[in-house]
Amino acid sequence: MTPTLVQTHLPHAGTAPRVDRCARARDWAEIQERMLVPLYEAVYERLEVGAGTRLLGLGCGSGLALLMAAARGAGVTGVDPAQPERLALARERLLSDTAEDARARADTRLVEGGPADAADPELPRYNLVTAFQPIGCTAGDSEGLSDLLEAAAPLAGHGSPVVLVGWGPPERCATSSVLRVATKLADPLRSTGSWRPALRDDLEEVAHRAGLRPDGSGRVACPFGYADVASAARGLLSTGLFDAAIRATDQAQVDKELTEALHPHRRGDRTVWMPNVFRYLIARVP
Repeated sequence: MTPTLVQTHLPHAGTAPRVDRCARARDWAEIQERMLVPLYEAVYERLEVGAGTRLLGLGCGSGLALLMAAARGAGVTGVDPAQPERLALARERLLSDTAEDARARADTRLVEGGPADAADPELPRYNLVTAFQPIGCTAGDSEGLSDLLEAAAPLAGHGSPVVLVGWGPPERCATSSVLRVATKLADPLRSTGSWRPALRDDLEEVAHRAGLRPDGSGRVACPFGYADVASAARGLLSTGLFDAAIRATDQAQVDKELTEALHPHRRGDRTVWMPNVFRYLIARVP
């Protein structure tokens, strides 16, 4: 659901752990991705996404946000340069013969690459760009986003909205304490790793660096709910945010500390519930 962490850590002796990337992508699509559905719905409602929308989704992953936009009648293009396993799942959802709406398939493009790879002079410009991967929890997690938005802006028409997303303040995001475990394990020389609280102007700073004009924002409650601790661990591990911690220590250590961090969020029926608030910014292409 979030960008790869940029952080330093102690050298890890031995062979790096192998990750079943296909299984990880399935966990993301089946468990974790749905946690931001309220955010997608709020943004699409506010921007009146529908039949006249041509949407470019940056870092589209397994495509749930695109699928929701397509269900509203939008033509959607998704790009993702680094997660082919997730993109394969997006193709199953949006382009397979089992997809319900043949017209929607015709208006859908999925590209393994960046914004430039989605350029097509034969097609109209996009009138909505989304970057739904939340930033604002760890130092460096917005690095590269401004460049990505700057590359996408020429593909959109003048005044088109560009949506950025960030974590809310830690006191309103119960998952913050769990994610802090990942940064602490990955960067053991510092007591909290590369953790830092989300700042009020994180999204505005990224937009300004990309040459975009901020034009409104909103907050959306997105609780993370899981059937049990094991499901919660699988979902959170699927984000990739714990990969650096696994490399710095080992899978068993990360599993142990992640499970311990999740226990305070267990309810009486063994489900895990973590209230969170996310903030979105609408910026405009100059």
